Amino acid sequence: MRVAVVGGGLIGLAVAWRCRQRGLDVTVHDPAPGGGAAAVAAGMLAPTGEARAGEEALGALMLESAVRWPGFAAELTAASGLDLGYDRCGTLLIALTDDDLREVRRQVDYYQRLGQPIEPLTGRQLRDREPLLSPRVRGGAWAPGDHQVNPRRVLRALLVALGDVPIRRDPVTDLSAVDADVTVVAAGYGSATLAGLPVRPVKGQVLRLRAPARELRHVIRGYAHHRHVYLVPRADGELVVGATEEERGTDTSVTAGGVLDLLRPAVDLVPGIAEYPLAETLAGLRPGTPDNAPLLGVLRPGVVVATGHHRNGVLLAPVTADAVAELIATGRTPDVIAAFAPGRFGSR
Repeated sequence: MRVAVVGGGLIGLAVAWRCRQRGLDVTVHDPAPGGGAAAVAAGMLAPTGEARAGEEALGALMLESAVRWPGFAAELTAASGLDLGYDRCGTLLIALTDDDLREVRRQVDYYQRLGQPIEPLTGRQLRDREPLLSPRVRGGAWAPGDHQVNPRRVLRALLVALGDVPIRRDPVTDLSAVDADVTVVAAGYGSATLAGLPVRPVKGQVLRLRAPARELRHVIRGYAHHRHVYLVPRADGELVVGATEEERGTDTSVTAGGVLDLLRPAVDLVPGIAEYPLAETLAGLRPGTPDNAPLLGVLRPGVVVATGHHRNGVLLAPVTADAVAELIATGRTPDVIAAFAPGRFGSR
């Protein structure tokens, strides 16, 4: 079976890799493979921390994919010989003020209702774990099950693992022109134009700082004066601070206001980072849908969709790749993605 994957971001490359493992004849179409939203993303694997009220089906999908991540990471590392930066350090939820602490406690309650591991901590206990935290921090919690990975390394590893799979760099503007038995639309927000899907770009600005390696030991999801920010430390000293969420069309400019919205709460929580060099500022475009959940499944005969992952593309990569490859190989939609059919909003 000839499979064309239109889109060489994290989702498209992961789908192509799983299809190739099943012996399918795969071609990837993307002018700049290894890019997309994941190249900007911080790589938090936090299924409960990313869940929101009213998104129970999405929350279940995220939990399932988080369970698959250790095996996915080990297999991809073995196939590529590259370290993915997969880190099980856990995440600290941190509140600066009493009002912020009420928000963290709501998060803690949600973790507990889902049966996920969470340990409430006082401000002093948080500072014992992370001495760089502000002495004004009121309290928070530790979520040991929330991990991280370096998405840029994952993208490189997938390109290596794909080996001799052809990558065509001519842009696809018409699906009917693609010569394949099955075409997988994994083109991010570009899937709207290609396939008439309700996918829109959602801008996210992100900062990368240079920090002493391992000065911060955990991922931090912080709340400071009602502003939400996350800080993701890498083993090599990179510190990712993100991310805004803006409805700005396809604009990817980095703005002074966006940088301020990230740095102000980050410095409130960890004052010392004000001295770190600012290495990179950039903005990416997440593919959002009306209900914030992905579009996964058959759009029409010969066309399968894997897009619309919004904030959760990195987290959902393993379950998406597994399910889409199974669907293509067997012709049956796996139960795990049944709730995310691309036709649930109608069509344009």
